[in-house]
Amino acid sequence: MRLLIYGFGPYRQFSDNITARILQKLPKRKPIKKIIFPVRFRKTQFTKAVTEFEPDIILGLGQCSRGRLMRIENVAANQRRNSRREKPKMITPRGAATLATTLKLNLGRNARSSRNAGDYVCNYSMYVILDFLKRGGQPIPFGFVHIPHQYDEKRAGRLLTKAIDRLLVEKAGRCGRGKFSESFDGLRTSGDRFKL
Repeated sequence: MRLLIYGFGPYRQFSDNITARILQKLPKRKPIKKIIFPVRFRKTQFTKAVTEFEPDIILGLGQCSRGRLMRIENVAANQRRNSRREKPKMITPRGAATLATTLKLNLGRNARSSRNAGDYVCNYSMYVILDFLKRGGQPIPFGFVHIPHQYDEKRAGRLLTKAIDRLLVEKAGRCGRGKFSESFDGLRTSGDRFKL
């Protein structure tokens, strides 16, 4: 049971990224890979991570600048742009207009469902990975959560850990593996790179 979790580094006016802070504080586990990507439109950084780690589940985390609730993204759009002043470009020529995420996530009342992941690097990563999995015929469940940059990171970490626990129990529980959350209650300020 291999789980890949990724987030992003700083971008634009943000000197840090809540997803990087959360990932750095999540506990290490061997079947879990944590990656913090630079905020760039670079397909290979996403496809290479999937190819090299060969995960059974992929969960992406992105920072959003507005809102009070986390957003569980359900759709990736085949468009990207650096700023709102630009006209959107297609990510994959002749690709589907949208691709649906395939991982069921439950974060309770702390999150809402969303069908608009924007057109910046979060949406780009979603579309690139979903398209890569689809073209390769790989039925790997993929989900994505946007977290507001001012959200309580300890709370977000606990909620994500519980959701991850449920996924691991559901997928790998049949093999008798332990829970991920055993050491996550005390999030600390220092941490290693998050590979889930």
